[in-house]
Amino acid sequence: MLPTIALIGRPNVGKSTLFNRLLRKKRAITHDMPGITRDRIYAEGHYNGTHYALIDTGGLVMESDNDSEEFQSDIFEQAREAIESAHSLILVVDGRIGLTPLDEQVAAYIRQSNKPILLLVNKVDGAEMEAQATADFHSLGFEIMPVSAEHGFNLLELREKVADMALATGIEYEEDEEAKGLKIAMLGRPNAGKSSMVNALTGEERVIVSDVAGTTRDSVDVTFASGGKMYTFVDTAGVRRRTNITDTIERFSVVRALRSSAKADVTIMVVDALAGITKQDKRLLEYLLREAVPFIITVNKIDLVSKQERTALREGFERALRIAHHVPVVYTSCISKSGLGGILALASKLKAECSIRISTGQLNRIMKEIVEKHQPPVVKRRRAKFKYVTQADEEPPTFIFFINDEKLIKPTYQRFLENRLRKILNVKIAPLNVVFRSTFRAKEDIVHK
Repeated sequence: MLPTIALIGRPNVGKSTLFNRLLRKKRAITHDMPGITRDRIYAEGHYNGTHYALIDTGGLVMESDNDSEEFQSDIFEQAREAIESAHSLILVVDGRIGLTPLDEQVAAYIRQSNKPILLLVNKVDGAEMEAQATADFHSLGFEIMPVSAEHGFNLLELREKVADMALATGIEYEEDEEAKGLKIAMLGRPNAGKSSMVNALTGEERVIVSDVAGTTRDSVDVTFASGGKMYTFVDTAGVRRRTNITDTIERFSVVRALRSSAKADVTIMVVDALAGITKQDKRLLEYLLREAVPFIITVNKIDLVSKQERTALREGFERALRIAHHVPVVYTSCISKSGLGGILALASKLKAECSIRISTGQLNRIMKEIVEKHQPPVVKRRRAKFKYVTQADEEPPTFIFFINDEKLIKPTYQRFLENRLRKILNVKIAPLNVVFRSTFRAKEDIVHK
């Protein structure tokens, strides 16, 4: 367990910029537009050997009489849960604007938590501005620290202060690389049901769910335990075609979604059963296959398809997904929980298949058996001669075949070799890379292995 500190405040006071500065990396999206952070964003930070968890929350709007009232309520609920789960709070305000009625409302609300509170006056660009920028905020009665997230003023002091706040909780940190367990990224088009699936699998309303496409803009880490094992979901922003992305914020979210998928142990690609495999789904599919990402396809919202139409629907998806023959497909409903029961076990199995390691000796015996039974075809009166094979990497397994001339191997024989390896090594659902190298490149490849 880590001591947890939550950043709280009204919109556009610089919470996410401070969040990134404390972590010393860009974990949350920052922008001048208010309301960019919607879900609560978790990350682990450390300073001088002190480890802690930070929570970045959406801007609190205590009262709203416009059309966004329901959405603001969702953001408020996420912030409320962050306040409850945190051990200490940092209230962030804007030193340029001064104390506002909304700041006073937020301060009054978090004071009820009876937790240690640091008042951070942001956008103070130098020591000469401290007195003027902080004057209004003394009335709130909290310990005050002026900083500038943008220009770096007092950031070193802030990192020291946050570390002190973490130490004051009395919680001892024990480093555990396995603490987060299997990391699963959620990827798919907007409104396909990624957030609903995270909530359904974790049994908690951890991520905001809305009918408005694009609700999730940041990648949200959700760690939980199930069946004695730990899992961490990364609920990423929905990915749309570039031509449909006019908001620069969403552009950043799309990049982060793809990066989250590439770095996760397993990716779940969520597809809308009613929409079918769209052009954008095909692009995502091609991306995942090209990058050899271990992934599962979930055809979501199956409860909205009548029983009479489900057979035709499955046949349609089978045809559309022939290019990803090894990828498991699960039909799910976040409402009825249909199909969700085996998702975590399937993800664990996929991870295990990606982690296989085969000795060079065993691989060469397998290669000899395969090639003797089915030789490669003759190409321009020449036949490829296999020298040896070695495993170059894990996760996913990558096998390099060294031959006299790699140009003699046609795609059909490459697919044959891949299928034979899958059967012999019992790799059924993981990506498997088969690479051919001419023998004059062998020395170079072994060096880089």
